[in-house]
Amino acid sequence: MPDPEHAASDAPEAPVPEAPAHVDDDWRRVSPKHVVVEVVGSVIGAGITVAVLLVVGWWFELPWATWGGIAVGAIALVSIAFEPRRVRSIGYRRRADDLVFRRGIMFQRQVAVPYGRMQLVDITRGPVSRALGLADLKFVTAAAATAVTLPGLPLDDAERLRDELVALAETRRAGL
Repeated sequence: MPDPEHAASDAPEAPVPEAPAHVDDDWRRVSPKHVVVEVVGSVIGAGITVAVLLVVGWWFELPWATWGGIAVGAIALVSIAFEPRRVRSIGYRRRADDLVFRRGIMFQRQVAVPYGRMQLVDITRGPVSRALGLADLKFVTAAAATAVTLPGLPLDDAERLRDELVALAETRRAGL
């Protein structure tokens, strides 16, 4: 009598269907260099605000403005300390019918953008992003609430992803 354990292994294995080439199994994260972009933006914004409040407080002898400047500076330092974790929370995943985007630590946002609803896929680059070789990819749909920006992608990846998403959007819209 044949051994049941070996009989099952002798049977031919059923082929596993492969996922389409454009589907990702795992979440992809943005470039770690994007932390620099966020920190520089926070430092510039907070620095200008603190400077204005301190100058106003000194010039017009308003103690509340001075204390406000100190408070804004302290809050900015705490916010900057969380930037690396905030950047690590940003990710995207391509599925068969849509692109899913997520971000946030405490207040998390997750948006699925169907390929057929994409009207515009735009690449933008600020001066710091450009210096680091990064780009932001913006997806616009008919619904204003679903405008999604995927920041901190390496420029080559952003261009490749834009081209693939535009091609997918065209094929999906043709079926409408």
